Amino acid sequence: MFKIDRRLIQNFDWITFATVLVLSLIGIMTIFSATRQPADAVQSPLFLKQLAWLAISILAMVVCVSFDYAWLGRIAFPLYLTGIVLLVLVLVMGKTGMGAQRWISLGPVSFQPSEFFKLIFVIMMAQYLSLTGWELDIMHLLRAFGLWVVLPFILLVKQPDLGTALVVGLIFTSMMLARGLQRKAVWLVVIVSLVSLPFVGNIVWTGMKDYQKNRIIAFIDPEADPSGIGYHINQSKVAIGSGEIVGKGYLKGTQGPFRFLPERHTDFIFAVFAEEWGFLGSTVLLFLYFLLIMRGLDTARKAKDSFGRMLALGITFMFAVYFFVNIGMTLGIMPVVGIPLPFMSYGGTALLSNFISIGVLMNVRTRRFSLFY
Repeated sequence: MFKIDRRLIQNFDWITFATVLVLSLIGIMTIFSATRQPADAVQSPLFLKQLAWLAISILAMVVCVSFDYAWLGRIAFPLYLTGIVLLVLVLVMGKTGMGAQRWISLGPVSFQPSEFFKLIFVIMMAQYLSLTGWELDIMHLLRAFGLWVVLPFILLVKQPDLGTALVVGLIFTSMMLARGLQRKAVWLVVIVSLVSLPFVGNIVWTGMKDYQKNRIIAFIDPEADPSGIGYHINQSKVAIGSGEIVGKGYLKGTQGPFRFLPERHTDFIFAVFAEEWGFLGSTVLLFLYFLLIMRGLDTARKAKDSFGRMLALGITFMFAVYFFVNIGMTLGIMPVVGIPLPFMSYGGTALLSNFISIGVLMNVRTRRFSLFY
């Protein structure tokens, strides 16, 4: 008969679970508000779909907490290869939407492999870094970059999915720095990056699609074409600013339901929330994300081994990057790169991958005692 170890329940990270659950429920409420139709019209089913995905995601999270995370280190390389194969399949037989080829269809269900690849990448990097010496030199940096970053980065840019490619790059940099790079290696990376920036920038710019170039132009000067490329950012700022201190009230916002704000239930969901709940509500929301990030860092600090520590740091860095980039997009202080707000933006694949990541993070904390087994 299957029995649940009482220590799993005693050490379960209820604070992290409660935080992501509240964020997800707030997200579903905001999706409903952003996509609602007039009273006499058929209401959008998106919030119900997100609610169903939330139930599935919680079950997946529980599964990820139930086994020893050390097992992930043993299958890190096969997982990485599987992730690469899926990224290749996207380019070969992927479904195209909104100018990008990012989805694989399995009957009525479509999923985005890049969402799961981020966690796979964290697991692979955590395993690799846990097996190296404490202080990493430039050769470790170059070897890790060549082995684990170059190929997925190219495949992601090819889709194109610049947002996920950016996240993978930032996760790699953050984990390498957290693991401990020699000072001269850090300086070498900085110097090489500065020198190569104009050349790399020109190559990247040439390979960009028109809509991606427009996003960069809109970031630099939103007023260059306020009814076109700068429209997203301008409308986002209008929505956030109109919320003022206490907001207009739930279901009383106008930017989302009247469709002034594009991508209102995905990339720009924070703007819809800020319009209805104002500065005070936004402060509470930001505190929840801050709590999640700090809890993740504390989990890394208390991890029982190097693999667990790097795993927790990588997952925490991933959520931090998503949070800061998405909020920066809506405020107009970062270019629009199509990065959703974790746990709030609409998307079943994203929500499922986020909860699986949280399950792994909670797993590290639950088994933080070296004599757990």
